[in-house]
Parts: sequence; structure tokens; C-alpha cells
Amino acid sequence: MTLKTVSHLLAAILLAAAPFANAQEKAPKLDTSIDKVSFHIGMQIGNDLKRQGLEVAKPELIAAGIAASLAGQKSPVAQEEIRAAFEEIQKIVEAKQAEKAKVVLEAGEKFLAENKAKPGVKTTKSGLQYLVVKEGTGATPKASSTVTTHYRGTFIDGNKFDSSYEGDAPTAADQPATFPVSGVIKGWTEALQLMKVGAKYRLFIPSDLAYGPAGRPSIPPHSVLIFDLELLNVEE
Repeated sequence: MTLKTVSHLLAAILLAAAPFANAQEKAPKLDTSIDKVSFHIGMQIGNDLKRQGLEVAKPELIAAGIAASLAGQKSPVAQEEIRAAFEEIQKIVEAKQAEKAKVVLEAGEKFLAENKAKPGVKTTKSGLQYLVVKEGTGATPKASSTVTTHYRGTFIDGNKFDSSYEGDAPTAADQPATFPVSGVIKGWTEALQLMKVGAKYRLFIPSDLAYGPAGRPSIPPHSVLIFDLELLNVEE
């Protein structure tokens, strides 16, 4: 069983609850290779669960269950009880996720309604909003083009989720991204065909032109995304 499989199984029994007691009070001693690997496995499982936006109800019991399984012990809970518990928890998790998605959706709609009235912000027929920070003088991409860009992506609260820059300001260590114009989210595909090489735009992308109700591991469903996008090069 892979770590990903383990984390997916754990995700089915998750609830928002109190954090694991003493989890951050003292770093564990990792003297041996087994210590290090064991701790790393736990970190990977925890990170995967965090990416899914889920919290562990009682991590000490999850750890106890893993230990019991490795020791060859049988579960003290009947399969019928486990199945019923899974179904109950899954309903609670889905309800919590739906409520979070509703909050994100409403916040995004409010943001876009207010943002489109700001000076310099233009809105296309699709609903894409953009602000020209700097006009370019080079070629304009087509849907069939491949482009090289620098970008920084944030949520409407300002938190960054992705960037081609190493830090907050451009440096020689930055790694620009190259990709087909038609191979990205709809908001980018549309915006790139409005730009010329050398241009810098700030994009305000509605959820339906980004990742929609599905979201991504690091992007909640219905998220409005903001990108500072610089077009560096175009290849036909």
C-alpha cells in the first residue's frame, strides 16, 4: 500500500477537531534511519491531508491503529460499525466542504463585482477582468502559440499560491514558465491573446475561467484567482 493510498483511506474518517496534543512542543529525536523514515512517512501523510483541506479528529488513534496493524492485531470494531462510521463521517465532511465552497463562491462574486468598477480594470465578455500594468511592443500570441512568462498567483485575500519568481522581487535565479497558450486555464488562454511580448497584466480570473467547483489540491473550489502576468516570449 502506497503512502497516497494510506492518506486517502485516512481522509475518509476525518473531522475538524482539536490539534494533536504536544505536537509542536518538542521536536522528536530522530537518531536512526528507521526514526527518520518513520517520521517522514507521518509528515507525508499529514501534508497530503492538509492539501485536501481536512483535519484529523484524533491523530493519536490513527497512530495507534497503524501500530496495531503492524503488530498483527485485529480491529476491535466490527466491519458493520466501521462502515456506518465511515458513512456518517463522510456526510459531515461533505457538508463542511460544501459550506466552505459556498463562502469562497460568495466572496469571489462580491470581489469581482467591486473590482470591475475600479479605475483601469477592463472586463471581457467571458467575465475575465484585467488591468494593463505595462503595454508590450512585441508579437501577440495565438491559441496555437507557445509562450514564456513570469507570473505570480494569489487569492483575493492576497495569499500567494504559485509563482515563477524565487522571491517577492525578480532576480537572476527566477525560472520563467513555458507552455502552450491552449494548455492552461481559460482565463490565461484568453488574456495571453490580448497581450504583446513585454506586456505586464494583472488578471482577475473568475472561478469558471480557472478551476471551477473542482478546485485543485492547493486551490479551494470556486476560487477567484489573481495573477500578475508578464509575457516574455512567443513561439509559433
